[in-house]
Amino acid sequence: MADKEQVKPLSSPYRLRSDEEEPIPVPLFDLQHRRYILCFGCFAATLLIVVTVILVLFFTVLHIKDPVMRINEFTIQGFELFNSTTIRPDVNVTLSAELSVKNPNAVSLKFDDTTTSVYYGGVLVGQAKTVLGKAKARRTVRVDVAVDIDERKMVAVPSLRSDLGSSVLTLSSSTRIVGKVKILNKDKFVAVAMNCTMTYNVTNQAIQQERRCKRV
Repeated sequence: MADKEQVKPLSSPYRLRSDEEEPIPVPLFDLQHRRYILCFGCFAATLLIVVTVILVLFFTVLHIKDPVMRINEFTIQGFELFNSTTIRPDVNVTLSAELSVKNPNAVSLKFDDTTTSVYYGGVLVGQAKTVLGKAKARRTVRVDVAVDIDERKMVAVPSLRSDLGSSVLTLSSSTRIVGKVKILNKDKFVAVAMNCTMTYNVTNQAIQQERRCKRV
């Protein structure tokens, strides 16, 4: 029975350490594939950041908008009659307007001269230029415009006598604002214009509230 017993070999007292084990070789193709994936991921992330920055700049700084103008009030001073159908020639008639101009852009807006023209019966009876100066980013500036009316041109309008007889004068105004903004060291011009029609009550010496303004 003893002869039939198998003799087990003695285990070696020495074992290979983990650092002595032979590493499993990684195919060269897999290493290159991983590098390609890593490079592509970095490139895609960089491209996404660049596109996002460009879109943000385009819709904020680089996207230039025209200023927004609003006519707050019209008044007429110095309008007097010699009789019921004749304007006194020795007085100065002035049409005053209060404007609000908003700069909707993310950069400052520098205005050129603002031109306001006044018409009666389709005839230009007064014009004035006003300096607005500068509006900071997304700020609103207010400015007063004063236009001297030429009474001689008003008298030349055939309908003046009948209008004075009805105590109502219909006037119209046109205001144009031109400005520029600087983007990437380049000037970009913007402009806005507005036409208004108003009714002046000669008896009350006041402009009626139902004025009509339209951006053009």
